[in-house]
Amino acid sequence: MNTYPAVGFYFSISFGPKNSDSDNGFQEVSGVSVTLPTEEIQEGGLNLYKYKVPGIPTYTNLVLKRGYVDSGSNLVEWFRKTLSAEFSSPITTQTVDLQLLNEEGQPLKSWTFHNAWPVKWSISDFNAQENKLAIESLELAYSHFDL
Repeated sequence: MNTYPAVGFYFSISFGPKNSDSDNGFQEVSGVSVTLPTEEIQEGGLNLYKYKVPGIPTYTNLVLKRGYVDSGSNLVEWFRKTLSAEFSSPITTQTVDLQLLNEEGQPLKSWTFHNAWPVKWSISDFNAQENKLAIESLELAYSHFDL
């Protein structure tokens, strides 16, 4: 049993069966978060306090970042079709799996994001005075994820 904390730089991400492993090389993943909001209910005639009850969980969007490569990848094609369709065709959802890996490349923890679909694509700013990679950001909404 390993008692050291897991490192955050060794992870893998995979998409539905259509996408190849070449589409899965990301340098950053963020947005793995769920919040359980509360609602306050006041009982009639009781002015000392309010009851707090759980609401519906809310999930942040999953943001994936990688160096921009001009290729005809299935992942980018899925984003292009979804973001440019203007509701002329149905949105295709996929299951996204994120795995935190140990030093041998074995999964320590897995998260499965259900019904994921593209909501935003962006590329980093261009600046002739800096020597940086162009970073592509892909943002996905999803219904829920397994902890």
